[in-house]
Amino acid sequence: MRRIGLPYTYGPEPVARCWWAETVETPVWPRPEGALTVDIAVIGGGFTGLSAALHLAEAGEDVALCEAEAPFWGASGRNGGFCCLGGAKADDATLARRHGEHGRRAWRATERAAVEFVDRLIGRLDLEVDRHSEGETLLAHRASDWEAMQRDAERAAEDYGVEPRLTPASELAAEGMAGPFHGALTIPLGFALNPRKYAAGLARAAEAAGARLHAPAPVRRLERDGDGWRLVLPEATLRARRVIVATNGYSAEDIPRWMRARTMPVASNVIVTRPLSGDELQAAGWTSGQMAYDTRNLLHYFRLMPDNRFLFGMRGGIFDTPRERRALQAKIRADFEGMFPAWAQVETPWLWSGLVCLTRPLTPFVGAVPGVPGLFAGFGYHGNGVSMGSYAGRLLADLVRDRAPETIYPAAMRDAPGRFPFGRFRRAALVPAYALRAWADR
Repeated sequence: MRRIGLPYTYGPEPVARCWWAETVETPVWPRPEGALTVDIAVIGGGFTGLSAALHLAEAGEDVALCEAEAPFWGASGRNGGFCCLGGAKADDATLARRHGEHGRRAWRATERAAVEFVDRLIGRLDLEVDRHSEGETLLAHRASDWEAMQRDAERAAEDYGVEPRLTPASELAAEGMAGPFHGALTIPLGFALNPRKYAAGLARAAEAAGARLHAPAPVRRLERDGDGWRLVLPEATLRARRVIVATNGYSAEDIPRWMRARTMPVASNVIVTRPLSGDELQAAGWTSGQMAYDTRNLLHYFRLMPDNRFLFGMRGGIFDTPRERRALQAKIRADFEGMFPAWAQVETPWLWSGLVCLTRPLTPFVGAVPGVPGLFAGFGYHGNGVSMGSYAGRLLADLVRDRAPETIYPAAMRDAPGRFPFGRFRRAALVPAYALRAWADR
């Protein structure tokens, strides 16, 4: 298994102080041993893999899932818990140029469909996930961003079929969202949740439906085996007719070899406070349960959780090394205090990082791997894996069985992404781009 990052990235340190791990007991999945055979194998135990395994098992398929680390160890167990619109970074003009206006609208409809899919799934499985927030709120970092929001609100209404709500800066405090913001746009789609509780619920449902979940079960090699595939694990071999690769930002460059240089993993960082008192919330002027993010290029995302802990996340890491992580720890704390100075003395005992997965076209890929019969993949959710990763798993459960998807499957998801230049050194190309974006965010 060959990965782009240093061993540190895939070790215990980046996730050692993850708050979510305190809220959910990590289940024990059996290690695979000996020679095993299934119809469909899933590589990766995050939202995409679990969703695919669940829906395949419910359809009566013989499916086994292999997670390289502990259950919920990857991005699905350490993200910010925003089930919201998103999944791509390509803008409207780019989407329309590539796929036409119909394709652009289809992608926007897919964003809404993904959120609604998770909503229905949580209800159907009766999952307790600490759900809150009525949609998502985008906060203007600059006055020009507020002007753009007002222009864009009508397009958002057309794209998503809902009525966005604009809030000028003078009214934000009354809504419990005080801060250095120039206004807000709230789109009433989406909600916040505890991502590990959600993942654990998917896992329980998949097992109950008959899926076999294995961990730790790192796939060392993926080889052709007649008309099917052979997965080589430390203590087992697993033969499968078809394989789904659902490893996203934690993908290996050689499993399969087709994956080489098709992902750009970058770091995202999160801190969580101790529970805040009512007086502390009032002092900062943030009492809203809305999940929110700002208009910076290297955005901040944050929310007050049901137990009055405050979660604050930040994009910006590239290499996820110990040195970079120390610098980002200092920066995220400084940005947190800059945005909420009344909480300058509030402890943030929980701090962790994880990998976000970008693709070259800035859209996800979900489908059959071109030119490789029996191999399917889903990845590239650009920091919005709760909704889009879950939705991708549902699509893959249909595609791997040669069925037309029962849900929207837009052209923006079907095109296999090209490779990034510079191979394993490709993240270095982001250094000047990130520096320019950070300068623009000042």
